Parts: sequence; C-alpha cells; structure tokens
Amino acid sequence: MKAIGYKKPGAIDRDDALIDIELPRPKATGRDLLVEVAAISVNPVDTKIRAGATPPEGEYKVLGWDAVGRVVETGPDVKSFKVGDAVYYAGSLIRPGANSQFHLVDERIVGHKPTSLTNAEAAALPLTAITAYEMLFDRLDIARPVPGAANAILIVGGAGGVGSIAIQLARALTDLTVIATASRPETVSWVKELGAHHVVDHSKPIAEQVAALGIGGPAFVFSTTETHRHLKEIVEAIAPQGRFGLIDDPDGLDVMAFKRKAVSTHWEFMFTRSMFETADMDAQQKLLDHVAELIDSGRIRTTVTDILSPISAANLKKAHAIIESGKARGKIVLQDF
Repeated sequence: MKAIGYKKPGAIDRDDALIDIELPRPKATGRDLLVEVAAISVNPVDTKIRAGATPPEGEYKVLGWDAVGRVVETGPDVKSFKVGDAVYYAGSLIRPGANSQFHLVDERIVGHKPTSLTNAEAAALPLTAITAYEMLFDRLDIARPVPGAANAILIVGGAGGVGSIAIQLARALTDLTVIATASRPETVSWVKELGAHHVVDHSKPIAEQVAALGIGGPAFVFSTTETHRHLKEIVEAIAPQGRFGLIDDPDGLDVMAFKRKAVSTHWEFMFTRSMFETADMDAQQKLLDHVAELIDSGRIRTTVTDILSPISAANLKKAHAIIESGKARGKIVLQDF
C-alpha cells in the first residue's frame, strides 16, 4: 500500500523529510478496524514528531493523527462498526499514523463520519474536536460555574485548529461569553465568524483588553499556543478560583503566580485514553458521534480552510511547512491517494 514516512527526523526542507513509500497492507485483529483512508489532516503534533522522533533502525515512521475513510475489515471483537461504514478518528500516538492507504485503529476511539460533510471536511475535525471537548468539559468542567467570576472563557489562539472548534463548542453547548485572541485581520474575521463574542489581540497586553470589556475576570482560560509568552497576562486576567488549561509544550511553566488566586491548572492530551487504554477509552467514540450530530444538525461547522490533493509526500511537506510557520488558520486537509 502507498504511505508517507521518514527514517531520519529533522527539518521539513530536507529532501528526505517525508517521502512516498510502499508498506504491507495490515490486517485487522481484536477490536481493530482496517480503514481505507480517503482524507487526512495535519496537526502540530505531526511536525513535532517529524522533527525529533527517530524510528527503529531500518523502519519508517508514518505520521498522521486525523483520518476519514471506509471500514474494509473488522477484527473479531469489534462491536460498533461493520464493513462499509464511513468513519472519522484521530488514532493513537503509539501506533503507526494514518498517512497511508490502509490504517488500523481501535474501534473505541472511532466515530461515525458526519453524513453532511465531505471526506475532506470531516478530516479536519477529530483531533481538534476531541482536544477541545475534553479540555472544556472533562478538564475545565465549564458547566460548573466559578463563584463571582464572569461566566466567560478566554481562548488564547482562537484561530488555530483547536481554538476554531473550541469557540464553536462553547457557543453551541454553553451560555458562556467567548473571548478569543487573534492578531491579524483574517484571523480576527475568522474567529468572529465562528462565534466569538469578543476578540482581543494577543500581540498586545491581553489582560488590559479583557478588563476593558467590562464583564469581569473570566472563569476559564484555555491556552492553545505560546502559553509561556502569555502566562503573566493570563494570571492577571483570570478570575480568583478560576480554572486554567493548556495544550502546548512550554519548556518550563512556573504556575506559582496562580497561587494567590487559587487557580487550578489542567493539561489536556487527547492521546492519553488510547495510550493507556483507560477504562473510559470509548468516551472518544461517544464524543466523536456527538460532534457528528452537532455538525449534521448545523450547530457547528467544519474548520477546514485548505485542501490539497493528492495525499503525497510533496503535499504533506507543504502542509507541515504552513503549520510550522505559525500562520495557519483552521485546518489543512489532504485527500485521495
């Protein structure tokens, strides 16, 4: 089968940073589905792993943690899917990625593809939707108010893949006031289009702009990027006893400044359930099916902004370069091998 991989980690501008390869077609066992991949999308995790993770000697590393496709084979223990089902999912970080014609994935982290979306439109959603949903409802517990705080959430990096879906989920499923950060005209327009009530510029002091809104300190802050750069502003902006969550990887994070306000800090890592096969691993299947219902009922929308075809090393390198530029808006999708 066709696939895209690498043997040596490093910069994306190398000729061998990502190459077209042929690999054996895998076979479904246990609770695995074998999916014929129709579309994939690219996330920051892909670029981070490509830059630093070395595969075993003589083997290729295949990336890709967002996929849409059709089930072509099921393991004997599969309960929720059958051959022919259209599915979407983010996969597992400790298994080969989905940048291949055929891909194995545990059914417990797979959802039924939204029927109203094309394959490319659906491929933009799984990883970011899981990340945003788990952060909002499992980690920050935004359905539980913070006494005396503004019934609001500040989303730092609102125009990125995760921010784009977090804005929509907060609007569709809660009565929170959504404050998103964006710094360029096109990203400001994008987050407003997705439903943000207010937009502040993260290239300027954030806390001062939030205070100027006159609604009080937000109960929740969700930082999707550059947390180390914005931490001081977040500490100032958030309400006492508020809840703060982040998903990026700062070299160091001194949260002592939160002590005065008794702010709790929450990490979200959407691969935790699949990596450790937690008792609630199938929560991601239910989550993705819920997101599909929200999509098909028109309450939220896909966040795809760019579609490249075919799925090839050349196009995947273009997508990685855009992600690494820090200028991505929404999601970049590749379709059709």
